[in-house]
Amino acid sequence: MRTRTSLILAAALILAGRGAVAETLCGTRDTVLKQLASEYQEAPIGIGLASNGAVVELLTSSSGSWTLLVTTPRGPTCLMGTGEAWQAVVRQVSVKDRES
Repeated sequence: MRTRTSLILAAALILAGRGAVAETLCGTRDTVLKQLASEYQEAPIGIGLASNGAVVELLTSSSGSWTLLVTTPRGPTCLMGTGEAWQAVVRQVSVKDRES
């Protein structure tokens, strides 16, 4: 739950910093995914469902570029953030997971 909340908070902070520009960085999910695959060789590595029903996706490429997308329940997929130097990390086992 903490990871999901952190991801949503990060997306909200990025969106707040973009202001009106974020409105122009939306499209249909298929179109956005095809464009990111074609131009940046990015593919989804993670996906989650936010409490408001939005789908949050993280895409990365082998060169280290990354894109964070949010798809609302009623429509567009919007770019929330982009960057470079993405590095996968080994997921740490939480105390709760160890006790299960």
